[in-house]
Amino acid sequence: MSLDSFFEEDVDDKASIKELIKRRRLQMLVHSAIYYDMDTQIITDDQWQRWADELQKLQENNPDCMKIDCWDYEFRDWDGATGAHLPHRHPWVYAKARYMLDLSNKLSAV
Repeated sequence: MSLDSFFEEDVDDKASIKELIKRRRLQMLVHSAIYYDMDTQIITDDQWQRWADELQKLQENNPDCMKIDCWDYEFRDWDGATGAHLPHRHPWVYAKARYMLDLSNKLSAV
């Protein structure tokens, strides 16, 4: 067993898959807002792309888990290429992005 496989998440059941889809969607939204609207980043482009690709595969392989009342419409045709089209200026998304950026800035100042 490799060290990387030790940290992989178990997503065998529908509830776990739906939860991971939700988490990845929210990460795509928040980090895209930080990148496109706030002109900075707190994760690498490579990390964003890994999450984007994982979300694309999860949704493709589990179409019955895509309707979870978490930005279903916005992610209906998600291909992981870009987050530019996502609703960055939605009040919830923007507030969460601002919070994450402020927290990141505080932690890096310590």
